[in-house]
Amino acid sequence: MFTANSNSGKLIVYASTGLQSRSRFESVQQAAKETAERLKLDFEIVRFKRSALPIYVYYEENTGGEPIPIYCDEGKISGLEEICSSMRSMMFVLSFHPKHPSLAQMRNELLRLS
Repeated sequence: MFTANSNSGKLIVYASTGLQSRSRFESVQQAAKETAERLKLDFEIVRFKRSALPIYVYYEENTGGEPIPIYCDEGKISGLEEICSSMRSMMFVLSFHPKHPSLAQMRNELLRLS
């Protein structure tokens, strides 16, 4: 687990251990890790012992709220920039919700990265 030592939250990648395509997982993992580093968020990977499922990335505030899905690979391989852009776009939208003050503080950075 990568730790950014911030109070802003973390990105969590949920993936099956039974993935048939390692490159799908690596693309999503790398995109989430790079996004977490740029936004000074913590990063975690959670693996499930199930048959192949879509790979999900969730954002979780450090305030104890429920994790929110911000990306799903839908079982297909996407490019690193496409994945990063999709996650940042969703986080930008969430930054306007009053339950996510940490994202509101990151709004300018999210815009700059887009």
